[in-house]
Amino acid sequence: MTVVVSRLSGHLGAEIQGVDLASELSNAAFAQILDAFNAHSLVVFRDQTLDPAQQVAFSRRFGPAIEHLLEGFRMAENPEVFVVSNLTEDGTPKGKPKGAIYAGQYWHSDLSYMAEPAMASMLHAKRVPSAGGDTMFAAMHAAYDALSDPMKAFLSGLTACHDYTHAYETVFSKLPNRPPMTDEQKAKVPPVDHPVVRRHPATGRPALFVNPGFTRRINGLAEDESRAILDFLFTHTTRHEFVHRHHWRPGDVVMWDNRALMHRAVADYDMSEARHMHRTTIAGDAPVAAG
Repeated sequence: MTVVVSRLSGHLGAEIQGVDLASELSNAAFAQILDAFNAHSLVVFRDQTLDPAQQVAFSRRFGPAIEHLLEGFRMAENPEVFVVSNLTEDGTPKGKPKGAIYAGQYWHSDLSYMAEPAMASMLHAKRVPSAGGDTMFAAMHAAYDALSDPMKAFLSGLTACHDYTHAYETVFSKLPNRPPMTDEQKAKVPPVDHPVVRRHPATGRPALFVNPGFTRRINGLAEDESRAILDFLFTHTTRHEFVHRHHWRPGDVVMWDNRALMHRAVADYDMSEARHMHRTTIAGDAPVAAG
């Protein structure tokens, strides 16, 4: 097996060829994949045919695969698989959704609202629309590097509150087919504080660690000050030069580093066409402040 790594954009992303993820990878091949993942923050494998159990097995090579909070969208026989889909059980627009229909249609970092946010996420495309439905990724290392020295000094040592309910208040409350969180679900994800600038545990690089989906406020600042700084950072991190846009093909497996990126699904496709994907999530560690 010859692993070939090809860079996709200036600040993030690489396509990996010569790998069949359904087969048992050698330790040497996996080490090359892990090196590419740490170097590029996102890796793309084309033309893969993984069943859910195989996807979970590959995910576990990187660390424990964890179950999503929303049990209604977890796959019964493989609960580590979270279904992202606009399909319904009876095939009608008003039928019971097979998966999270509006998942990720806002900038966020997966599970940043947890005390130990996700290290990585992996999405396997089963069916995709004929046009649209891309996913955008923003390079948070590069965004931090581009800040002025006074801004870096100001952000150093600050923490921010991350809260899953923030997404429900600002995004999901406006969308159909996404019921509100139950009190039991809310109790499982109390707000947590994380450094605004975190250090990557594998590379040592500093990265911004705030996102519009789950970051409620910067601690220690007045509300209007916090809002102004967060709005600036959200605009700054999503500048064109920091963003890579992935155009999905059936069989794609895309894995990204939540410690170094945030992402957003683009809802620009015909909802009468199927978009059906399987997601696994890999456990991470508590963020450590940089500097």
